[in-house]
Amino acid sequence: MKNILTCLSLAVLALSLYSCEKFLDLEPQSQSIAVENTSADSILYKTASDAEAALAGAYADFKNEYYQLDYYVNGDAQSDDAYAGGDNPANFQIDDYKLDATNTNVSRDWSYLYATIGKTNAVINNVGKVTDPALTAARKEEIIGEASFIRAFMYFQAVQLWGDVPLQLTEVTSISAANLEEIYPQLFPERAPAEDVYKQIILDLETALAKVPATAPHKGYATKGAANAMLAKVYATQEPHDWDKVKQYCDAVIAGGFSLLPDYEQLWDNANENSAESIFEINYNGGITDGNWGTKIFRGLDWKKFNLPSNDLEKAFDAENDVIRKNASIIYLDVTGKWSDPHWPQTKYPFINKWRNFNEGSSQNYIFIRLADILLLKAEALNELGDQTGAADLVDQIRERVNLPKTTASTQAELRLAIEKERRLELAFEGHRWYDLKRTGRAIPVISAAVDQNGANLGYNLTENRLVWPIPQAELDKNLKLRQNPGY
Repeated sequence: MKNILTCLSLAVLALSLYSCEKFLDLEPQSQSIAVENTSADSILYKTASDAEAALAGAYADFKNEYYQLDYYVNGDAQSDDAYAGGDNPANFQIDDYKLDATNTNVSRDWSYLYATIGKTNAVINNVGKVTDPALTAARKEEIIGEASFIRAFMYFQAVQLWGDVPLQLTEVTSISAANLEEIYPQLFPERAPAEDVYKQIILDLETALAKVPATAPHKGYATKGAANAMLAKVYATQEPHDWDKVKQYCDAVIAGGFSLLPDYEQLWDNANENSAESIFEINYNGGITDGNWGTKIFRGLDWKKFNLPSNDLEKAFDAENDVIRKNASIIYLDVTGKWSDPHWPQTKYPFINKWRNFNEGSSQNYIFIRLADILLLKAEALNELGDQTGAADLVDQIRERVNLPKTTASTQAELRLAIEKERRLELAFEGHRWYDLKRTGRAIPVISAAVDQNGANLGYNLTENRLVWPIPQAELDKNLKLRQNPGY
C-alpha cells in the first residue's frame, strides 16, 4: 500500500509540474492499462480534427504487433493447425500449452489490448463534448459507434484469452489528492466476471450497430455488417450459447449485400481486396509508414518462419481430397541448407500461402471476418436449433465453391463434426481454429488426438486450466486486486 500511495503521489506531482502541457500521457505503475491524464482545460477534443485523429489512433492499433503477428499465433499455433515454428521460446510455450505468467507474449498482448481500450474510452466519453461546428451531431454518433465496435473487438480478444478481465470503461482525466478515492478503482481494477464482460461487449456492439453506417470507403472501418458479424460470433462464444441470436445476426449479415467470391483463390491473389465476401479487413498501403511486416513473419526463405503448417492439418486436407483450399493455404518450398525442422523434410517444407505479399513494406491486407465464416456459423446455429437440412445446405454451399461433394452428415452429432471440419479447412491460418475448438468444448479431445508426420500422437497435455492464459505476472505485481487463473 505504501508503494501504491507513493506512485500516486508521484503521479500527482508530475501532473502539477506539467499542467501547462496540452496532454500528459501517464502510465500508472499499478497497471499497463493506458490512461490519458489531462489538465482541466484540455479534457475535451478541441476540434473535429482532434476527434477524428483520436478515432484514427484507435483504428491504427489493428496494425500493431498483436494483430500483425500474435493474433495468428494465438489462433493457429495454439491449435492443431500450426506448430510455433521459428525460434521464439514464448511461442513454443503457447504451442505446447506450457505457458507461465512471465511469458512475454502474454504480457505484451495484455498491454496492447488495454492500450487500445484506453483510446476508445477517451473517444467514447469525450467526442460528444466537442463544440467545433465542423463535427456534426451525426458524425459524433458515428464516431462513438465506431469506437464502441473497436472496444468490443478488443474485449472479445481479452475475454477469450484470459476469461475474467478488468472491465475499464472510463479514462482517468486527472490525478489529485482530492479525487484519489474516486480514481483508485480505475487505476487498480479488479477482474470482472466473464459474463459481465460479454454483456458489455454486446452493449458496445449494439451501440455500434445503431450508429455506424452500412458501408464505408473500405472494409477496414466498422459497419453494420461488421457489427452484426461480431454479435453473431459473441453469442456463439459466450456461455450459454444463444443460437437464436446467432442465427438472427448471421441472417442480418447475409442480408447485407455480401456474397461469396466465385473462386476461393480470389481471396488470396491480392487482386480482390475489400471484396464482396469481406466483412472486416485491415487495409495496408505498404511502404515504410504503412507496411504489413507481419506477413514476413510467416513466409520467406531468409530465416525460419513462425506458424509452421502442421502435419495434422495437411492430413485433414488430404483426407478430404481438398486440393483447392490446400493449395491456397499451404505452399511447399525447398529450404535445404537453410534450416531444419523435426516435422518436415527440408525439400518439402510448408509455409502459409494465404498471405502472399511478404516483401518489406508489404501492402497485404488481413481479412479478419468474411462471409464464409458467417455462413458456417449460421449452419452451426441451425444444427443446434434442430434444422439439420438447413445446416447441411450451408455446408454444401461452402464445399461447392471448392469442387467438393455434398456432406454425408445428416444427424446433429454428425453435422457438428462436419461443420467443425469445414471451418478448419475453409478458415485455416485466419486465426479462428483455437477459438472454435474452445467455444465448442472440443479443444481438449481434439488437441489430445493431434498427430505428427508419422501418424504418432504428439502428446500435448492440454488441461481445463490451460484453456485460458495466466494473468501476466507484472500485472499481478502492480495491482494487488488481480487474482491469478487456477493452475498457474
